[in-house]
Amino acid sequence: MEASDRRPIAARNMAVTQRMAAALVARGASPNGISVAGMLAGLAAGVAFAAVVWLPGMAWLFWLLGALLVQGRLMANLLDGMVAIGRGVASPVGELFNEVPDRVSDTAVLVGLGVAAGSVALGLAAALAAMATAYVRTTARAAGAPSDFGGPMAKQHRMAVVTAMALWCAVIPPSWRGDAWTPWVVLVVILLGSLVTTWLRLSRAAAALRAKA
Repeated sequence: MEASDRRPIAARNMAVTQRMAAALVARGASPNGISVAGMLAGLAAGVAFAAVVWLPGMAWLFWLLGALLVQGRLMANLLDGMVAIGRGVASPVGELFNEVPDRVSDTAVLVGLGVAAGSVALGLAAALAAMATAYVRTTARAAGAPSDFGGPMAKQHRMAVVTAMALWCAVIPPSWRGDAWTPWVVLVVILLGSLVTTWLRLSRAAAALRAKA
């Protein structure tokens, strides 16, 4: 992947992140394997969020676990590219491993939240809207427009909102937090924000392609 096609992430320049990447490079870690590990973390996060309904007595633990797994998913998303560059390897299927696990992770996390909110349909709608943001970005790039990772509800924004909500639900007494309405509100915010993001990316891509014509 070209440098211009990489999502701009400030954490990529942090010393601790660079040390982690260097350690993985030294061990010959597979970038694609890291991508798969991130997808598994996303799937596990979705199960953890759904489990707050299945095992309500341990809801705080599942909220906390889900938050940690979401961050683990993001860390894997960050490290896979850094390791690929550090090792100087380029897989012919690297782009697939870069995109497909993200879509699976997003869907799992948001559908899991849908279960927690009592509305799987809302979780699916949010997942489809999130997928639309990536679809427009990759389609526009294939058409010749620059990669657009802008928000207001890009991947890192969606997962930041989810993490903050999960931590809130983990530490706030059940009588305050409302285990169903809190994820419901978050899913509505993600759904609407993703639709806005999709429209903005589409508009910017169209403008860029017209400018090149």
